[in-house]
Amino acid sequence: MKALLVALLLCLLAIPAAVFSSEQEQASPGSSVTDLPLIATFEDGQRYEAGLYPVIVLTGSYREMGRQYGGLMKTELTEEYAYLMNTITSQGMTKEEIMKDARMVPAYYPERVKEIFTGMAETSGLTYDDIAFLYYGPIFLLLASSNPQPVPASCSYLAAWGDYTTDGSPVVSRNWDLADSIMPLTEWYVLTIYRPTDGSNSIATWSPAGARPETFMNNKGLFIADDNCGREDNAPETRPEFITEYYRFMFDYSDLNALEVAINGTAPDVGWIVDIAGPDEAFVLEKSTDRTVKRTGDGVIAAANHFVDPSWNLPEPPEHSLSRYNNLLRQAEEAKGMINAEKMMEIRDVCIEDGGSKFCHSDLGGGKYSSNHQVVFEPQNQTLWMNVMDKDWQKVELAPLFGNEAS
Repeated sequence: MKALLVALLLCLLAIPAAVFSSEQEQASPGSSVTDLPLIATFEDGQRYEAGLYPVIVLTGSYREMGRQYGGLMKTELTEEYAYLMNTITSQGMTKEEIMKDARMVPAYYPERVKEIFTGMAETSGLTYDDIAFLYYGPIFLLLASSNPQPVPASCSYLAAWGDYTTDGSPVVSRNWDLADSIMPLTEWYVLTIYRPTDGSNSIATWSPAGARPETFMNNKGLFIADDNCGREDNAPETRPEFITEYYRFMFDYSDLNALEVAINGTAPDVGWIVDIAGPDEAFVLEKSTDRTVKRTGDGVIAAANHFVDPSWNLPEPPEHSLSRYNNLLRQAEEAKGMINAEKMMEIRDVCIEDGGSKFCHSDLGGGKYSSNHQVVFEPQNQTLWMNVMDKDWQKVELAPLFGNEAS
């Protein structure tokens, strides 16, 4: 099972009216840090509502932030846990087998992440092992899927700046693409803001409640996401899981050069395409378990699910990846000089069948695929637009939630 989990490390809501646990308190207007509607508080955490999506702001030590997460999202966490457990056990795995594997998940995680897990377990009504299971919930669900041929079609990236945008500043975007067996998790998405009191950066993540995030931003205007690299590339020895290292990258690094050096110095457990942007530019790192190649662009950069740099000397990539990559570059070229957040959302909303990059319940590998979530981000002013499949985009100003002015 452990080998399967590694092999299937793919590029990995809100309910319209929130239902709160008895521990939550109705917030007073004076405690709000944003103009979003304040729904509830728990200890030093707040829960807001941005359209269809919950937004939680967590402040304190990592354990305290975990407690706030568990208290503010208790209903969603327990609903999502029940759905995942019922679905996966219905496919033949026993709960004992699942939890045995779940206990392996955090073995090599940073202490900060483990402290968040501990805090969540103290207030959510779930155990520490349950929280670890939720963290890998999408992967467990993929393993239980009846899709006969898992296809490494997971995510894409497009960033524009300079002559391609209306004011020269970067506009970045990503699609998180997975099999439609993951679609039910779109009901439990949450935008999570961590504001640690140890001097680390504030960060934002967008993912199903409790699940491993793969889309991160911080209060210095840095952005990191990932795309499946489309090739089997497992490290020869045990290494920490690379995606969970994103917490460290975002908490600890405040400028693009330092972030790049940190990522270059971190050997991944499996190969990835790493999407990176900051207030002035964007680039891609094509990262195997033993080598990293940086790709830049003259105002535009794109990525799908294959290494592009010719020095890799790889076979022709699969059509689903090459077509999305080429479509993104063509769409950016057609919109050169006109790209802002609204135009980027238009580009990202075009289905692959219509010449775009979005999977829209599309046929692939004997199953259906969708862009489970999408984001558009402006690093300079820290403005985010987010959505999940079949739901509307929502704008959120991150700077006041981070607790500092945009850099």
